[in-house]
Amino acid sequence: MVAAYLDRTAPTCQHARMESARHTVQANGITQAVRVAGPPDGVPVLLVHGNCSSAAFWEPLLPRLPETLRVVAPDLRGYGDTDTAPVDATRGLGDFADDVAALLDVPGLFASGARPVVVGHSLGGGVAMRLLIDHPDRVAGLLLAASVSPYGFGGTRDVDGTPTTPDFAGTGGGTANADFVSRLAAGDRGADGPTSPRNVLRSAYVADPASLGADEELLLDSLLSTATGDDNYPGTAVASAHWPGVAAGERGVLNALAPAHFRVAEELVAVPVKPPVTWVRGDADVIVSDTSLFDLAYLGSLGVVPGWPGAADCPPQPMIGQTRAVLERYAAAGGTYREVVLPGCGHSPHLERPAEFVAELLAVAEVPTTV
Repeated sequence: MVAAYLDRTAPTCQHARMESARHTVQANGITQAVRVAGPPDGVPVLLVHGNCSSAAFWEPLLPRLPETLRVVAPDLRGYGDTDTAPVDATRGLGDFADDVAALLDVPGLFASGARPVVVGHSLGGGVAMRLLIDHPDRVAGLLLAASVSPYGFGGTRDVDGTPTTPDFAGTGGGTANADFVSRLAAGDRGADGPTSPRNVLRSAYVADPASLGADEELLLDSLLSTATGDDNYPGTAVASAHWPGVAAGERGVLNALAPAHFRVAEELVAVPVKPPVTWVRGDADVIVSDTSLFDLAYLGSLGVVPGWPGAADCPPQPMIGQTRAVLERYAAAGGTYREVVLPGCGHSPHLERPAEFVAELLAVAEVPTTV
């Protein structure tokens, strides 16, 4: 393991800056919208966005990247301008990973046989892990940005991913805030109330709303592009006999993230080809955290969700500890990883700390920087 608590100023790359062009392609049976930048023979980089966003979330980062990179950033299914195709949650994040894998062989996107560095933000980090597991010969490296745990989101009690209840209660589509979902579906751009999409963007996606700057409207557009419903966000729910009374269904995004369906730790450690992994996270992240404000067990411990049975029966998920433990096992099995912690940064390191983020990306891609 290599852990770094980053307190340095990243070098500035003295290269021409890139701009993206938008394309639509047919891949894995759906129409996918893709942002492409840089020369076709450039160092390949695949950017995979997170939940309730789209490839537009990468747009503020692109001008900071050198034109020596070939960057491809798709809208995942049900986001942006890609088809609103259903998500089979029983496959975990497999539908998303298959869509992204299909792009690797679309003529004109990457050079033939390209092995990109895969950058995954939040949910996209889980997609990147799944892609590596399924196609280890096609991935040159991983940059996991505020990534979901290899044991999914919620419903586990320790760094080994032990279920809190047999059905992983407290996970899946039934855990979404109903008012947020309603406002999302309505395209609400207002700022009244904590569950408006704009205020969720300001309070949960970043630690300091000022870091959104002039990009706030673009990023809000991206968030509002999320397709809502049982087949997409948040997905279906089933009743549970365990607190808080809901468990993961079989359709939709939050169920695909639930540990009943997304548990890739063992497969990730066992992958036969182990490219380098860099894990970048902010220490003020309120979404992916050992004290996540989106984990019902942690909210129960705060008294926000009533009836919490206590820490012995339902402790908050140790998301950071889980990811670190799995990456340490990955390294012990022959891989390498680097943990980079950004002080004062929230859930979107590429937006909040772009200079440091670019430095880590170029290091994984083995692209030299010039000061």
